[in-house]
Amino acid sequence: MAITRGVRQLVAEADAAVETVTVAAALERQRAGALIVDLRDIRERAREGFIPGSFHAPRGMIEFWVDPDSPYFKDVFGGDREFIFHCASGWRSALATKAVQDMGLAPVSHIGGGFTAWTKADAPVLRTEDGREPRA
Repeated sequence: MAITRGVRQLVAEADAAVETVTVAAALERQRAGALIVDLRDIRERAREGFIPGSFHAPRGMIEFWVDPDSPYFKDVFGGDREFIFHCASGWRSALATKAVQDMGLAPVSHIGGGFTAWTKADAPVLRTEDGREPRA
């Protein structure tokens, strides 16, 4: 059986429907109160580091965590704020941003080029052994 739409087409369609921001814009918006949401696997965060102050929401759970009627709802998505999603290269985040935008979450965007672009821009990265934000 042949598929009719591949992942590249799905990502291109999602990118055409959502806002993509630069690393500089994401940093500025984060300073203004936007929450950066890291969709990568916890092992990616542990191996490569993560954006300080970002919220970890695995890609496979994002629709469940955003929906207030879901038993998996996370309060962080119930507030009135902007959400900026990212993954490693921008593919998963384009798809996730489109999904949550279709669910009605707003305002939402994603970082073009993902965490790869973030590190290439020498933006701040936090590294911990387990990929989790240190507790205060």
